[in-house]
Amino acid sequence: MLDYHFSNDFFKNIDAMIYTCGYENCAPCHSYGPIMRNGYLIHYVLQGEGIYKARGKLFRLKKGDAFLICPDELIYYEADKHNPWTYTWIGMQGIKVKGYLQRTSLLDNLVIHYGDDEQFKLCHEKMSKADQLPQNRDLIMNSILYEYLFLLACKFPNEQVTINEKKSDYVEEALQYIEEHYCDPITVQDVADHININRSYLHRIFKSFTNVSIQSYLLDYRIRQACILLKTTSMSIRIIARSVSYIDPLYFSRIFHQKMGMSPSEYRKIQKK
Repeated sequence: MLDYHFSNDFFKNIDAMIYTCGYENCAPCHSYGPIMRNGYLIHYVLQGEGIYKARGKLFRLKKGDAFLICPDELIYYEADKHNPWTYTWIGMQGIKVKGYLQRTSLLDNLVIHYGDDEQFKLCHEKMSKADQLPQNRDLIMNSILYEYLFLLACKFPNEQVTINEKKSDYVEEALQYIEEHYCDPITVQDVADHININRSYLHRIFKSFTNVSIQSYLLDYRIRQACILLKTTSMSIRIIARSVSYIDPLYFSRIFHQKMGMSPSEYRKIQKK
């Protein structure tokens, strides 16, 4: 059986990132599941046949078909007994991935047909080659991911995209505002006021697109920035705390410990080693 598998640290890019990709030439009746995954995966059938079960439906797939696995949904797939499939897959995670996929028909239909589209095939091929690079692998793989998402949105558009795009724009604005002002003592209300929408409405659409609350995202973003400063600078804990909006360094240390399981100074020592 010829196969390969790659797994990446998607936290290098919280927006959208490839966290796994691979290729498998399956044996007859080779199966996977029932199981739930924690990211979005798209499998593309290169040869052969198989079945995919999700959301109470059974899909019979063949060469040129692709199927989507969504996070936290029970799925099962199996290679045909007489003509087992060969497939390649791309797995993606990140705060914006769901919003990007909502621009396509994939989230609703789960299955699409690439046919003989060479651009889609090329994306899968380039992804496997990028996996072999010794440096800056995450950058090239992310560039291929965005190209891939662009192709999906163009060839398999979501007809309801107009409504979703407006919501997506609000989420994009919220993310940008947080990225630009995390060092200030901003609140969720400040973000909502900046976008000029209701705070509760912002909470609902932000969570629907990212699967986390905006309050949690704001806290996590500040802690991530603090981790970067702890790893890359020699600034004191007090200065780092103020740099991510915490006036009281003791309160910052307590929050940091809750999120990271250790104090800021302990985290810095580990990173130095």
